[in-house]
Amino acid sequence: MKKLGSQTIKFENPPSIIGTGTIVGPKEGQGRFKEYYDLILKDSIYQEKSWEKAETKILKEAVEMAIKNSKVPTDKIEYLIAGDLLNQIVSAGFAARELGLPFLGIYGACSTIAQGALLGSMIVDGGFAENLVAAVSSHFCTAERQFRFPLELGNQRKPTSQWTVTGAGAMVISSQIQNPRITFATVGKVIDMGEADPNDMGTAMAPAAVDTILRHFQDTGKTPDDYDLILTGDLGSIGKDIAEELLKQKGYDISNKYSDCGVLIFYPEQDVHAGASGCACAAVVTCGYIYKEMLNGKYNRVLLVATGALMSTTSTQQGETIPCIAHAISIENL
Repeated sequence: MKKLGSQTIKFENPPSIIGTGTIVGPKEGQGRFKEYYDLILKDSIYQEKSWEKAETKILKEAVEMAIKNSKVPTDKIEYLIAGDLLNQIVSAGFAARELGLPFLGIYGACSTIAQGALLGSMIVDGGFAENLVAAVSSHFCTAERQFRFPLELGNQRKPTSQWTVTGAGAMVISSQIQNPRITFATVGKVIDMGEADPNDMGTAMAPAAVDTILRHFQDTGKTPDDYDLILTGDLGSIGKDIAEELLKQKGYDISNKYSDCGVLIFYPEQDVHAGASGCACAAVVTCGYIYKEMLNGKYNRVLLVATGALMSTTSTQQGETIPCIAHAISIENL
């Protein structure tokens, strides 16, 4: 590893993504990327007694799928790095209980897949493991119950609100040399511009995404022209427009190659208002669509900038504003 600038790491021996696993709910399975997922659930409770148990189950199974698809024996997987949105990351912890893998639980809200991938890449490139898994999950029903209102109340959602993706995504990161590979990682800073509405996270998170993208370009010397696709995590339509405009003001026009997972994952007619969100939003797009299209050669250089709102039910009830984070990884075919 080599440090570039103040926040970016260049991997001297870029770790490879050698297998992924994706599971999504029925609504997500009707969206744009239905052909790229490994499993689409018929219902959101997945034969469990609660939505929370269902989320644990899909995270566990996504990890197992990724390991199977990587063709690495399970006993050769040295660490599981995972997180979710629920208090004390219980979905990840309970899934790890079943999987029996050495576990590093992390929380970066909806940025967690990029955080896990960059930490995993540091471990592999540093020579501390040959194979590990980075994984995340989220669930619309569990997130609504925790952060907003129980679904039974039937509360009307604001036009600025986003739909938490029901799903789980996992990737096996390895020292094996094959494409695609993780070449750079830019660790984000916590940015808080004073937004306090938990039903408008796109506006809150956009400045964090912009800060990390700018830092990535400044640290690496790269420009938007160096990437086939620049993809933010879950800013949704509102946050995406804000991020694009803020970057233009800083001298970077990325409009011809920029998109957002929260905008892409659902069709407009699916009525999710401002778009998608949740840990699984960036994860299932990256581990499904992006990974498979990089194998097919459609993309050779992708900058993933996953975004997260670091709020909690407690902070919201206390009138706190929403601190946000964005982590970036470069995924390339070398």
